[in-house]
Amino acid sequence: MTKAEIAAVLDEIALLLELKGENPFKIRAYVNGARALESFEGDLASAIESGDIRKISGIGDALAEKITTLHRTGALPFYEKLRAEIPPGLLQMMDIPGLGPKKIKILHEKLAIDSIAKLQAACLSGQVAELSGFGKKTQDKLLDGIKHREAYSQRHLWWDAALIAEPILAGLRQLPEVSRAEHAGSLRRGLETVGDLDFIVGSTEPAPIMAWFTSMPTVTEVTARGETKSSVRLTGGLQADLRVVPPAQFASALHHFTGSKAHNVKLRQRALTRGWSLSEWGISPKDESSTALAPMVQDEAALFKFLDLHYIPPELREGIDEIETAEAGPLPRLVEEADIRGVFHNHTTASDGRNTLEDMAAAAEALGFEYLGIADHSKSSFQANGLDEARLEAQVKRIRELNDSGRFKLRILTGTECDILPNGSLDFSDAVLRELDYVVVSVHSSFNQSSEEMTARLCCALEHPLTTMLGHITGRLLLKRESNAVDIPKVIDTALAHHKIIELNSSPQRLELDWRHWKAAAARGLLCAINPDAHSTAGLAYYRAGVRIARKGWLTPENIINTRPLEAVLRHFADIKRFAVR
Repeated sequence: MTKAEIAAVLDEIALLLELKGENPFKIRAYVNGARALESFEGDLASAIESGDIRKISGIGDALAEKITTLHRTGALPFYEKLRAEIPPGLLQMMDIPGLGPKKIKILHEKLAIDSIAKLQAACLSGQVAELSGFGKKTQDKLLDGIKHREAYSQRHLWWDAALIAEPILAGLRQLPEVSRAEHAGSLRRGLETVGDLDFIVGSTEPAPIMAWFTSMPTVTEVTARGETKSSVRLTGGLQADLRVVPPAQFASALHHFTGSKAHNVKLRQRALTRGWSLSEWGISPKDESSTALAPMVQDEAALFKFLDLHYIPPELREGIDEIETAEAGPLPRLVEEADIRGVFHNHTTASDGRNTLEDMAAAAEALGFEYLGIADHSKSSFQANGLDEARLEAQVKRIRELNDSGRFKLRILTGTECDILPNGSLDFSDAVLRELDYVVVSVHSSFNQSSEEMTARLCCALEHPLTTMLGHITGRLLLKRESNAVDIPKVIDTALAHHKIIELNSSPQRLELDWRHWKAAAARGLLCAINPDAHSTAGLAYYRAGVRIARKGWLTPENIINTRPLEAVLRHFADIKRFAVR
């Protein structure tokens, strides 16, 4: 089993244990183990064989044994026994909004409900409403959730969700009753895909805010409407939840509904060890009889400071090691959109882009870029109208003419997205590549190669003297196509050994190299290029999604080549070539 597959099993074990009502600390151990495994940058097989798996923070002896068994055999008797004890319908019920493990356990014990069909029947008969802790309102919500289960469970690309969320947030902020408003959840954390939208508002007058939210033109259905919380379904199926809290509770609510479950659990534990209880409602003494005065935190920075932590940006709140890092000292200054001076991986109508070279240059200049790289496809990408040698030569000539003309203030750089052929060789000769400012190498064919073949293919391309950077490392298309089989740590090792760059492809469907790899890779010196892979003038703005993912990967401006001015970029590209021929 792969690292990702084992982490998924550990997460499911935690869920199964929660459905059984097991010890919360035992459940948390599996969740923490899954997160630790996901963020582990080394070779899993080597770590298991050497015993170093036990040295990973969050993985104890018992977990290490289970991980070893899963890796070697692809099975785990403990997991299989646990799954056999839990009716499969209970896991399916987790897809219904508002229904967590605790409520599912009650439904199973009190009403023998072990499937969505039985749950629907019990709701229709009124039995669920009679249960303590449920009531008619919850029963009605469950019926709605069952009805719209497919729409609710659908995930959306971060970029698409952000485009929907931005006008809603702007509209909320314009309401006179609103003192503060933010979006929260996975959108604010910058995850690659988003399940739903969460909005937190500070106000003492929730009624008109709820009325505005539930009557937005994009609302296709109001699934719940209360005094301080409402849920709607928007055009396209995305669910949006709004919570209105008193202004004094805004910071606590925003933090709670932003952080991942693992992050929030760790922070609550930290508060408890200091004698305080932390929740979305704020901070209060752990001991209800205590006369200690709880602090009124005005913002998230104050909340972290109260718990003796430096501020943790939203993108880092995944429950991995951000709290331990924030305890030790200030976190690094993460890259921001304003730091990006240009981008390299972009296409024009010469291959499969929708805008001309001149259009792309004008749009890049309007974004404030100092330079724009053009990297149209090479000839083997015939499906993308890839350029042959003659067409590439003509494009290079045209770019140089534009630069000499002074028509644009920015500098247009000559490049190519050169296909990595199945044997690892490049699609153009050295003589052709040598005339370019830089070379992006990417895979666009033979996706079914084994991990060994694909890894060797990428490494061979990175070893080529004229390669500058590696494009979309696994070829994944989020929500559409799985990643190619690649030994990513080995590819990173090769890039480092040959002083090559790996791109963070910012196309909303790609967003790779995955953020989970960047922190450790950057610490070793790997340089990142945030590239939009733009196929239109509008696509140039995708670099903003790349910045968000770079922040999740703990990247600073120093870790990213395109935060540097033009002359520094050109020097670095030249240095890559010089290093290769030494």
